Amino acid sequence: MLPARRDVALLFLTRSVRLFAYGLLSVVLALHLAAAGLSSERIGLLFTLTLAGDAVLSLWITTRADRAGRRAMLRLGAAMMLLAGLIFAGTRSFWLLLAAATAGIISPAGNEVGPFLAIEQAALSQALPDGARTRAFAWYALAGSLATALGALVGGGMAAGLQRLGVAPLAAYQDVALAYAVLGGLLFLLFGRLSPGAESAARDGGRPAFLAPNLGLARSRGVVARLSGLFALDAFAGGFVLQSFVAWWFHRRFGVEEQWLGALLFGANLLAGLSALAAGWLARRFGLVNTMVFTHLPSNVLLLLVPLMPALPLAAGVLLLRFSISQMDVPTRQSYTMAVVDPAERSAAAGVTGIARTVGASLAPLAAGPLYASAALSGVPFLVSGGLKIAYDLLLWRAFRARRPPEERGG
Repeated sequence: MLPARRDVALLFLTRSVRLFAYGLLSVVLALHLAAAGLSSERIGLLFTLTLAGDAVLSLWITTRADRAGRRAMLRLGAAMMLLAGLIFAGTRSFWLLLAAATAGIISPAGNEVGPFLAIEQAALSQALPDGARTRAFAWYALAGSLATALGALVGGGMAAGLQRLGVAPLAAYQDVALAYAVLGGLLFLLFGRLSPGAESAARDGGRPAFLAPNLGLARSRGVVARLSGLFALDAFAGGFVLQSFVAWWFHRRFGVEEQWLGALLFGANLLAGLSALAAGWLARRFGLVNTMVFTHLPSNVLLLLVPLMPALPLAAGVLLLRFSISQMDVPTRQSYTMAVVDPAERSAAAGVTGIARTVGASLAPLAAGPLYASAALSGVPFLVSGGLKIAYDLLLWRAFRARRPPEERGG
């Protein structure tokens, strides 16, 4: 039991380090690319290919992890973070940046990308009883949100502080990218500390799941396919309001400087984390699907209102209010996915649904970049995102309201 508890604590730590790194870079990422001379179209293209590359890499890793080894695959993902950070820190070439973003792991949204979440969820679900899963996932989400918030605060403050010392903006942003690379190296070391108990019981060294036509899924294939389609729609909508884009929008619309962008995103992610913590209590009372849907709907209405606010305090206030309820669906969504699939297929199921989200998100920035660059159209991405997310909520409730996880059945 002791190794399982140690692995749970270590996975919470790796989640925190990783999300701190994502938040650190996301607050300056669009500013970094603009300072490097990239047009809004190229920034949108780079974000799209970043997420697409993450999807391909994650599909390869997560569908192999249960058989080839979760620890080895997690360390491979950390090495990809390290590589991407080093290249971003060392060049302004669009083609090199594009290659690093596509082949490495970078998070324009400040949220989870890459193979880590799927594998960690499977390992956590293996170490926890069904009744404790949603609550643990809520704390796991809180740890990530707090880390993202702190990372955004540090990233914005670091970039602004370096510029006050006379460092050119691009060089300051590259120093933030170097810090991101260092954190990728730290993750590589931490993942090596996981015990053999974190590995899947299905590990047998046989044919990797990514070579199989069903991607390692058998009994869970149908439900995973339906969830993946819905999650892709939600993520596509979210791709219009990536954290890097939101920071860029506040910078262009209201002239908000980097340190204040970091503070705003710190507050947003802090509130998001606290909202995720409430998800466990709500799920016990109302069920996972109801909690996912009926907390997400009002947050999306608030998202529609952000670009309609005429002044910075109002826009920031609505954004913060939105984040205060926006993440209750995250631990419930993750817990529900783990609950309704076969235990031996959890890494593959989490990987496939995660890839669907990444692919969905990767398609939006290409359209969103030029919209944000236009003063007349910069509010449109918020409206598109909010409307599509509301459609996702309604479709999800219709499709899955009658399918309950084990802890909600009988007795």
